[in-house]
Amino acid sequence: MTSFADLGLSPKLLKALEKTTLKDPTPIQVQAIPHIMKGKDLMGLAQTGTGKTAAFGLPLLHRILDLGHPPSPRRVRALILAPTRELVSQIHDNLTVFTKGTAVKVLMVVGGASLNKQSMSLARGADILVATPGRLIDLLERGDVSLVDTGYLVLDEADHMLDMGFIHALRKIAVHIPQRRQTLLFSATMPKDIEEIASTYLRDPIRVQVSPPGKPADKIVQGVHFIPNGDKAKLLESYLLKHPGEQALVFGRTKHGSEKLMKLLATWGFKVGSIHGNKSQSQRDRTLTEFRNAELDVLVATDVASRGIDIPGVRHVYNYDMPNVPENYVHRIGRTARAGAEGNAIAFCAPAEMGEFMAVEKLLKKPIPVVGGAPWAADVVAAAPKPNQNRGGGRPGGQKPQGAKPARSFGEGRPQGEARGEGRGDARPQSAKPQGAKPAGARPQSAKPAGGGQSPRRSEGGAAGGQRRPQSGGQRRG
Repeated sequence: MTSFADLGLSPKLLKALEKTTLKDPTPIQVQAIPHIMKGKDLMGLAQTGTGKTAAFGLPLLHRILDLGHPPSPRRVRALILAPTRELVSQIHDNLTVFTKGTAVKVLMVVGGASLNKQSMSLARGADILVATPGRLIDLLERGDVSLVDTGYLVLDEADHMLDMGFIHALRKIAVHIPQRRQTLLFSATMPKDIEEIASTYLRDPIRVQVSPPGKPADKIVQGVHFIPNGDKAKLLESYLLKHPGEQALVFGRTKHGSEKLMKLLATWGFKVGSIHGNKSQSQRDRTLTEFRNAELDVLVATDVASRGIDIPGVRHVYNYDMPNVPENYVHRIGRTARAGAEGNAIAFCAPAEMGEFMAVEKLLKKPIPVVGGAPWAADVVAAAPKPNQNRGGGRPGGQKPQGAKPARSFGEGRPQGEARGEGRGDARPQSAKPQGAKPAGARPQSAKPAGGGQSPRRSEGGAAGGQRRPQSGGQRRG
């Protein structure tokens, strides 16, 4: 069996690894690390939970350790871009553990935090900067950071960055980085756009693939329950009551719908929290910490939590709403069965979501076992509103019936409406107004975090409570 020492890593890194839970390298690490240490551009394809952070982080640290002198003020030697604040934080924390006992300086910048504080932290430069694209552009425009010395660029969860509309932000950032650099791209799925990015930003990349893109963890027991939208909440309650004390992650489609569901579960006595794009960074961090420490039993989230969040205690994943992008189903259920553990994933499918459900089965190349109800008949599907118009699994807001065509066919582009805007704080908006209906009088939700056993707050006045963007400069973008 290959060991980290066999891969030729620095003794300082090997010593730091001894104090972690990483004992033997994973397949993606075994295949990627030697090529990265040789300076090759690389495209790594592997499902979530396979150790991609160490696959690119360890060889980067190895090469930076060889430099032997600190970075120049406001200069960055290696840049890692990730689509969400949570993923940036996780990468930063992992790299910080790997650098214990060394002089390597790892920093992170995300939206929802003070621009001035981030500027001050960059004053002395950084060996490695982990960032969301939107916040990095803020700092570049202010002159708070320079990428002229950046010799390494890592694009993590590149497919998710595409889904969230970060391609334009990536183009703006790339012009600041020298063309002579080493570029690494890691992705869990392989849409055509990823091939285009690879041909644009990578030079003769080595391709490493350890599992078929879109393949969920083998130890996840999957199932689907066909149920009307209005009955989903009570069904979720029954599932949660069957497994008391076991942590569950519930995925909703929209920010408002997820918040509304969290408040409902709180009134039913569950220890529940929520994370989504309308939450400040401090709220999201606090809620994740509570969930990770088992202070919460249930976490309701949008797809902001479908990638990179490693919480070993999650035993159950419930797709309360089917995802707009079929690949996101794989990432959602990958939040359970971490590190070889077992897990369960149940999808709730309403008539309007049959198109999304069929797209998921097409991606998986196999049927998902039915655990309740029966697939919806064509006439029921035809009469259902489009799921992108059905905000968070609630009642449709007067939408016209859809006709005989399924809600959304496989491969029909990126998600619309609020689902596409999730995490938009990390990128510049593509249009002046968000998509989807916005009722008059909608107010942004309170900044007070919802956690643990707090009593639920008064329901927000409208389905789009949170479409308005934060006004402070520190929270404009992710």
